[in-house]
Amino acid sequence: MEARGRTWLGIDLGTSSVKAILMDEAGSVRASATQPLAISHPHPRWSEQDPEAWWSATEAAVAEVLAGTDARRVAGIGLSGQMHGATLLDASDRVLRPAILWNDGRSDVECAELERVPGFRAITGNLAMPGFTAPKLAWVRRHERDVFDRVAKVLLPKDYLRLRLTGEYMTDASDAAGTLWLDVEQRRWSDAMLAATGLDRSHMPQVLEGTQQAGRLRRELAERWGMDMVPVAAGGGDNAAGAVGVGIVRGGQAMLSLGTSGVYFAVSDGFRSSPEQAVHSFCHALPDTWHLMSVMLNAASCLDFTARLTGQRDVPALLAEAEDRGLLKDGPMFLPYLTGERTPHNDPRVRGSFTHLGPDTDRADLANATLEGVGLGLLDGLLAVESTGLVAEEITVIGGGSRSAYWTQMLADILGKRLVLRSGSEVGPALGAARLARLASEPGASLEEVCPMPAITAAREPDAARHAYFLQTRHPLFRLSYDRLKPLYSDAARGDDFRPS
Repeated sequence: MEARGRTWLGIDLGTSSVKAILMDEAGSVRASATQPLAISHPHPRWSEQDPEAWWSATEAAVAEVLAGTDARRVAGIGLSGQMHGATLLDASDRVLRPAILWNDGRSDVECAELERVPGFRAITGNLAMPGFTAPKLAWVRRHERDVFDRVAKVLLPKDYLRLRLTGEYMTDASDAAGTLWLDVEQRRWSDAMLAATGLDRSHMPQVLEGTQQAGRLRRELAERWGMDMVPVAAGGGDNAAGAVGVGIVRGGQAMLSLGTSGVYFAVSDGFRSSPEQAVHSFCHALPDTWHLMSVMLNAASCLDFTARLTGQRDVPALLAEAEDRGLLKDGPMFLPYLTGERTPHNDPRVRGSFTHLGPDTDRADLANATLEGVGLGLLDGLLAVESTGLVAEEITVIGGGSRSAYWTQMLADILGKRLVLRSGSEVGPALGAARLARLASEPGASLEEVCPMPAITAAREPDAARHAYFLQTRHPLFRLSYDRLKPLYSDAARGDDFRPS
């Protein structure tokens, strides 16, 4: 293949869609394609997807993004994807049941049991939360024993795509860190944690760094797509790959992702952890690099919820209505816990709510309350991360929610931080996956050359007076609302667990 004019294919398996992009040698996105995905909620607190749907969407997205291009110029493929999902395969690589997703809340009992494993938090650097992978397998072991007994391999979502692409069982350290089976500081599987869920290393893919080659494209797929049998990078979990995509690769740099979930991501100078505040301590997708992360399960997805609830035709119309009204100083309060919460509460049972309603409350007020409530939840997470001493003065914003100037300014005021938007940030993890593909296909390439910070396209400076109002008035009310309502949700949830016989 001629060096000139090469491209790299980045594939991101999200929760609501699969995105594929082509990145050229200048680091620009030359083409992109997106295919939607559906989520199943067969019981309260359950969230599942069909892995075959992932593959079908991937095939369609790749075919679309390669259409009209010279596919032989593709020099490598990178993968990113939603973290924590449990994809269970038998000895013939057949999927045994629908994948249990990151926002599934059924395994809280199993989490409590895992917390009693000697050295658990020191090994994993994290609390046991239902979103992580290990408690999902403990749940399957207890409630679907016939399935568990046939499990030969457990793969994370993007690594199931890798299996279909290459035939290899491999993962990367950033994604593996979200399983609770990884010794996060040592970046390798923990035999003790695997044994705690009835598994061993034979059930696990090989752990590589995100910049390493992890298989090559199968011959039949290469022929079908008109490509060479190019290397496939180990890649990264969606947030780590998103950070790589916007150049968040050095200690002290930080990113805010406004997607289905809301994530504050800060690169750390070595391994750190704060599990008591439900801060996630994970490996980055780059060698010898770690990060701290706060996660709220519902962020931009709350806007879809409120639009549907109030009969608005779509989220852009809802945002326009909110901006026209403006945020009232003493308006409604929204708790964004539609499917529970992680940082800082680690509470799978809590649910969302609107409070402080009046007879004149209308759709625009509820829209603004939703935007503010997500922002206050993100403030919870930022404060939890900063309690470790890891403080960033500037935060890069990515994800679908970053398209709203109104919301990003509100977030700057709530967080008290300068928020910057960068070119290509809407592409998110798919661009990071393509960058990791280039690093894997060019072992001598420098991180500075391949992963620069894209140019700033806009900046939101915080207003000191508004920040003081949010921090001193609205945030305490937000926390008090959760504290007062928590017993209600906990009591109502008792006995609601579906436990198959």
